[in-house]
Amino acid sequence: MTRDPIGEAHRQWVAHGWPDAADGMAMVTSVVRAQQLLMERIDTVLRPRGLTFARYEVLRLLSFAREAAMPMSRLGSLLQVHPTSVTSAVDRLVAQGYVERVRDVADRRVVRAVLTHAGREAVEEATAALNGEVFETPGLPEGDVRDLTERLTALRTGLGDSD
Repeated sequence: MTRDPIGEAHRQWVAHGWPDAADGMAMVTSVVRAQQLLMERIDTVLRPRGLTFARYEVLRLLSFAREAAMPMSRLGSLLQVHPTSVTSAVDRLVAQGYVERVRDVADRRVVRAVLTHAGREAVEEATAALNGEVFETPGLPEGDVRDLTERLTALRTGLGDSD
């Protein structure tokens, strides 16, 4: 029988005099481990397509935007990442031919990321694969998925995540 390492860590926390922190440690460690496992599944789908999840998210956001374009600063805000992370992801997508950088005609200071035809094809194909191989079967029964999502939303909100 395999022992759950997080359950064992919880037991050790209590045994070492930290019972008030044991449940929180187990919850945080469980969330981090679940994230690692989900990212492994996502990477298995995206890696053969030459994408990372960060680049996939940029493509998907652009595909949802009017004109399939968005200012770089807006991408960073929606993805909740540092501007250098957006720049890096867009650099790679430009090199792949999936995105172009275009100066805004109304304000030349603004650089917009614009989805190319090849980028649209790539994101649609990647989304179909992710839906079929990850999102439709994330590892919990349907009702539990909604419940966990609500609980994680409450957790994110409690930690200061906001629009």
